[in-house]
Amino acid sequence: MTTTTLAVLVPVLPFLGAAAGLAVGRAAPGFVRPLAVLPTLAAAVLAVLVAVRQGGNTVIEASTQLTPTGSVPITLGLHIDGFAALVAVLVGVVASCVQIYSTGYLREDPRYASYAALVSLFTAAMLLVVYSGDLMVLLVGWEIMGICSYFLVGHYWETPEARSASLKAFLVTKLGDVPFLFGLFALATDAGTFRIDGILSTVVSGGLDHPTLVALLLLAGVAGKSAQFPLHTWLPDAMAGPTPVSALIHAATMVAAGIYFVARLLPVFAASAAAMTVLAVMAAITMVGSALAALAQDDIKRVLAYSTIGQLGYMAGALAVGDRGAAVFHLLSHAAFKALLFLAAGAVIHAAGTNSLTAMSRTGGLAKRIPDAYWTMTVALLALAAIPPFAGFFSKEAVLVAAEHTALGERTGIPAGAGWTVLVAALLTALLTAAYALRLWLRAFRGRGPQAPDHGRQPIAMTSVLWVLAIPSLGFGLGAAHLDDWFDGEALTPTLTTAVLGTGLAVAGGAVTYAVWRTLAARAVPAVTPPHVAHPDAEAGLVEAEALHLPHPAEDPADPGRALLGPLHGPAADGFRLDALYAKAFVRPVLGAASLVRFLDREVVDTYVRGAAGTAKGLGWLVRRAQTGNVQTYLSALLAGSVVLAIAAVALANAFAGA
Repeated sequence: MTTTTLAVLVPVLPFLGAAAGLAVGRAAPGFVRPLAVLPTLAAAVLAVLVAVRQGGNTVIEASTQLTPTGSVPITLGLHIDGFAALVAVLVGVVASCVQIYSTGYLREDPRYASYAALVSLFTAAMLLVVYSGDLMVLLVGWEIMGICSYFLVGHYWETPEARSASLKAFLVTKLGDVPFLFGLFALATDAGTFRIDGILSTVVSGGLDHPTLVALLLLAGVAGKSAQFPLHTWLPDAMAGPTPVSALIHAATMVAAGIYFVARLLPVFAASAAAMTVLAVMAAITMVGSALAALAQDDIKRVLAYSTIGQLGYMAGALAVGDRGAAVFHLLSHAAFKALLFLAAGAVIHAAGTNSLTAMSRTGGLAKRIPDAYWTMTVALLALAAIPPFAGFFSKEAVLVAAEHTALGERTGIPAGAGWTVLVAALLTALLTAAYALRLWLRAFRGRGPQAPDHGRQPIAMTSVLWVLAIPSLGFGLGAAHLDDWFDGEALTPTLTTAVLGTGLAVAGGAVTYAVWRTLAARAVPAVTPPHVAHPDAEAGLVEAEALHLPHPAEDPADPGRALLGPLHGPAADGFRLDALYAKAFVRPVLGAASLVRFLDREVVDTYVRGAAGTAKGLGWLVRRAQTGNVQTYLSALLAGSVVLAIAAVALANAFAGA
């Protein structure tokens, strides 16, 4: 079987699995789990085969014209370079882990069949984006992921949080997709094609007429899809969905799509110094702001959500300094440890017996009860904090090295200011990342929160996946030294300067956080589990902390985040109130305009409509009153009318004769 055929099957298999799962989900529920796991697992295996055959140093191209358009043709084509091959493997592996994990996590869920089918469709859409050689076909996968995220985030539609989160995710990403679509059209108009290889050839020859406009329009869509400032606010709220969905969105699909898109078309963005500067500033604000917000969150999944936003900022920063190898390297590394973090958080949620969200102040006594989640989450947090030799250290160092080279003017065509912006923000974020990572670990596993109810042993499908993902979280950085061919032939090795600075700041952030936590914990009164914590609704996550007399996060005396942030804690915990700002700047004006339109429609337009209807009704009443049914009346009226017409005719004749 040819490599091209194998590549075509990679996105097709999960799509067929989704279709089959929806078709037989109710009729044959016993087939739902095999149809969820096996096609995705097969796609992952085929993606590995494609990557091995591709070898990293060749490009696989294949295309056929999809439809004649009369102007810019649309083709159904493949474009598989080293980046595409590796990212497809990433998507297949993470999606397979999520599907296997979900068989245990959602084994009692009545809507598991539709959930599993949507996850498969989500996976197929991302693989279509990765392998597509035509931007219009890529856009199809891009938009399918948007609708899949809407349904999956809103899986628990009975809760208002899930409904509002799914709607917010859909609308915010669509807000970025509108200029993104215009950017695609403008790019195709300049290049004369939607094919990626043709567009890149046009850029090399200097054929783009409006590089800055095109790049900025495309960046709007990337900011929405990859949760970059200022369109990042949907991602923390999306945690209302099932935890395996969070792992899929944060590690392998949706948010990864925007970063991957910029990496594929980096020459388009690099053709505009203004666009690269905007991308650098956007990445810097995203990195630092999200790290501060993560340090103030109490919910485990919201900490991880803001962490994802910050790590995506690292990737965007690497792209802003012109190094797509470092960006994709961190994308792959981050996918491993972030998928592990979310799935381990799901194990914590499962063990605590809460709903989809778990506050760190309410998860006491879990370290000994769920050792698999405890140890694997420890590995993932060390990788997140970029502590050597874990994977995050090597990939984050690659970003720092790329920023350093650009800042020192060693990379031509990219403003040095962009390099300094990314470098300073990345170093500050390294300090903050270690701080909130250690804070999460201390409060989730070493805190003094109330003892959570014991919900028994966790399914093997959940715990086995955690250990599988722990392997790349620990060793991927070391193994990446043998993948130079897949990263444009560039060696992604740390330098002494950035390694010392980055690791030193991370250790300092962790040390300060630990010292503050020890001081606060020594002063705090140990929490005592209230006798009525076993209320059945508490296990279902239906009773609030106040109803159970659990410590409120704002009153937790052993939270180092509050002490470290000081007056910034309140704004950071609320995402710096960006949602409130958007509500005042955009939502309220739109609602006001809608109210005005409704008033004008009701009081002005409807008045004329009602007036016209009343006039017609009045004339009808008069005509009806004239219909008496008396023949003599009709004859009299006819005679009178004839006399009037005769008199009028004589008068007109005399008038014309006199003239």
